[in-house]
Parts: sequence; structure tokens; C-alpha cells
Amino acid sequence: MNKTEPLFFKAAEWLKSLISIPSFSMEENETATYISGILDQEGILWHRLQNNVYATNLHFDVAKPTLLLNSHHDTVKPNKGYTRDPFLPAVEDGKLFGLGSNDAGGCLVSLMAAFVYFYHKEDLPYNIVFAATAEEEISGKNGVELLLPQLKKIDCAIVGEPTQMQMAVAERGLLVVDCVAEGVAGHAARGEGMNALYIALEDIQRLRSLKFEKEGLLLGSNRITTTVIETPNKQHNVVPSECRFVVDIRVNELTSFDEILNILSQNMQSRFEPRSMRMRPSSISLDHPLVKAGLHLGKSYYGSPTTSDVALMPFPALKMGPGESARSHTTDEFIFIDEIKEGVDGYIQLLEKLFQ
Repeated sequence: MNKTEPLFFKAAEWLKSLISIPSFSMEENETATYISGILDQEGILWHRLQNNVYATNLHFDVAKPTLLLNSHHDTVKPNKGYTRDPFLPAVEDGKLFGLGSNDAGGCLVSLMAAFVYFYHKEDLPYNIVFAATAEEEISGKNGVELLLPQLKKIDCAIVGEPTQMQMAVAERGLLVVDCVAEGVAGHAARGEGMNALYIALEDIQRLRSLKFEKEGLLLGSNRITTTVIETPNKQHNVVPSECRFVVDIRVNELTSFDEILNILSQNMQSRFEPRSMRMRPSSISLDHPLVKAGLHLGKSYYGSPTTSDVALMPFPALKMGPGESARSHTTDEFIFIDEIKEGVDGYIQLLEKLFQ
């Protein structure tokens, strides 16, 4: 038995228990309590802020840089296609089934096992903070965003999300824009008014054909997609005076939200307003010690099309974890048991290389 084998067995059991406890976003009280109990059992002093649980290594030294190990314990709600009980952990053919097993339970327990492994060690070159956070799936404000001010100075982070233990070194930002085209009401039969729906469609077509100059090496071009369109008027014979539509914009690592909004203002007749400017694009340098440690271990890197809590972190963060992104939010979600072992071993190896 190697040095990490006992931690792998613990991590697998922790995940089974977490699966059995419903933890939808904003309803994570019971999983937060369970995670606190695990840290108690491991002799670790922990703290809790709402449904966020965090702890620091035993020999924390304010003079040293600090590494954050973070993943989330909230889940989406199971979709209607489930053929299994989403809260009944079951192992079949090497797969552990259950809601949140892949996103991001496997990452969470693997990071927690790695934290346990290093917790008592002296003379580490970095402090380590472990944080199991809430509301990631809804980009809520009472998750990692609430917690970060409590953690004081963080120098870098590993964020556990399913990446097959490869390194996501850049991540698209998400900018959702609410748009309103304004026209003049009239009777359809007499050809009166100015049709707000047509104004909206003209704007949507312009957005669809936009070409951006900045092509990211990791994330490619910015992507603009209109996802919702509606008029408040439901009468067939009335020309609508207003048409609302929603634009989903995925922003690459080279473009700021302000640049995107400036481009919209130059190309749209409709008025618009961003819902939020929080989920900004992010990247970590390939020369960062965390990334260099991963490269030394033979890991590949890529730009992630999905957003995570990395977007809320004002410091370099590497997204990496066991499991596969394509399985997230799917029917009968699962993670391979071997992936949990790879997660525990992989995180420990990465930190050992970083600490050399």
C-alpha cells in the first residue's frame, strides 16, 4: 500500500456520503456540516461562514505565500431523465453514480485528502488554505466571493473542477446582456407604427455577423449568442412597441468586458444593460510555478469554455480536477472510482513538485 492509499479510500467514502445529502445551491447547510465533521475527525481546526467551510494548515506562517485549495459542494437539481436515485451512491463497473459525483464532488474530496496529507507538515514553503464553498452552480454571492475577504491574502489557487486532471489555464468570461428595442405601436392591418421586433432582429443579425480582432490562443474568438426574445404584447394584430432579448457573450482571455460593451454600443439600435460584470475572463501564466509544476509532471494545458469560481478570484488560479466536464449536469452522473485515486495522487504530486 502506497502512502496515499488510505486517503483514497477515505475520499471515496466521503464522496459517497456527500452524494447522499441533497445540496442544491443555497441549500448546502447539511453538506457544510458533514464536511466540518470530516475535518473534526482528522483533527483539523475549521471555520464556517454561512455554508462555506475552510481551514488552514497547522503551521501557518504569515511570512509565507498562501495557496488556496478550493472546490464547491453545491449541485444543480437532477434533470428529469434520471433513471437512478440521484442521492443513492452506487458503484457499478468501476463507476460511482450520484448527483454531484463528477461536478464537483470528486474534486472536492480529492483536494480535501491532499489538504489532510499536508496539514501537519512543517517547513512547507507555502501556507495552504482549504475551502469547500457554496453557490458555485448559480454564481451566487454567498459562496467563494463572500469567503475570500475572510481569507486575507491569497497568492494563488487550485480550483477543483472536472478537467481529467489536465490544466485549464484560461477560462472564458460570461457577460449576459439584457436588451430592449423600442418602436411605436400600431395596427398591423393598416401598416402603422414602427415594429420593435424588426429593430431587435436587425440588431441580432448584426451581432451574429460581428467579427472580433482579438483571437485568443487558448480560447479563440469571442462568442455572442442571442438566447431569449419576446414582446410584452400578445395580440396578433398589434405592432409591438417594445421587444426584449437576451444576449449571452462568452469572452476570451484577451478581451475586457468594457471592450465588448463598447462594440455593442457601436452596432446596436437597442438599449442594453449588462446583468453583471462579475464573471470575467481569467488566465494564469504558463510561467507560474503551479503551471510549471504541472508541466514537469507531464500534464497538458488548455483554455476552458466554461466558467467557474476562478472568475471571482483576483489572483492566479489553476482549474484542475478529476472527472470529465462533459459529464457535468448529465443524466445519471458518475465519476470513475479510479479517477478519485488519480485526483488524490495528482494533487499531492503537484503540490510536492511546487514545494520543491
